[in-house]
Amino acid sequence: MMFEKVETIVPGCFELLPRKMTDSRGWFVKTFHRNDFEEHGLEIDWREEYYTVSHKGVLRGLHFQLPPHDHTKLVYCALGEVLDAVVDLRVGSPMHGRYTLVRLSAEIANIIYIPKGCAHGFYTVSDTATMIYKVSTVYAPEKDCGVLWNSIDIPWPSKKPLISDRDAGFKPFSAFISPFMWSKQK
Repeated sequence: MMFEKVETIVPGCFELLPRKMTDSRGWFVKTFHRNDFEEHGLEIDWREEYYTVSHKGVLRGLHFQLPPHDHTKLVYCALGEVLDAVVDLRVGSPMHGRYTLVRLSAEIANIIYIPKGCAHGFYTVSDTATMIYKVSTVYAPEKDCGVLWNSIDIPWPSKKPLISDRDAGFKPFSAFISPFMWSKQK
């Protein structure tokens, strides 16, 4: 098995801890292996992959895509460190409106697996951070959405992060009418 799968409080959201092989040159981490993901019941059909580079104090999120373009995400930090948040938006979920926080870092080499129906965001803790994303659907601009970063009681490291105008303009969680329905995970 290439990784340990750790449950979070958000159903279907996992922190994955892959084996990190280190030697005098640095380290090597395998972030995806189809058979291992299949064995754990995780998504294996990734449609896009992209990355962001952010400076210290930047907050990105809380983002998601609306159905039918909602997607599962696999996210990790290839350089630096972030405080990563996943918010459960699924109506009927025992954790609806709740969040999990995970410190993602290149040094730890951990990964967050985010199911459909959850919002995702992160705050850059290091001087710079490069975040890699795999998603199970192709980006659909007309279905791109989010909830306001400070409308849930997430303890972000700053009350005045650097955010985009787009992210600052999202509706608060209390005004968001969720199209996501929860169904018990396998």
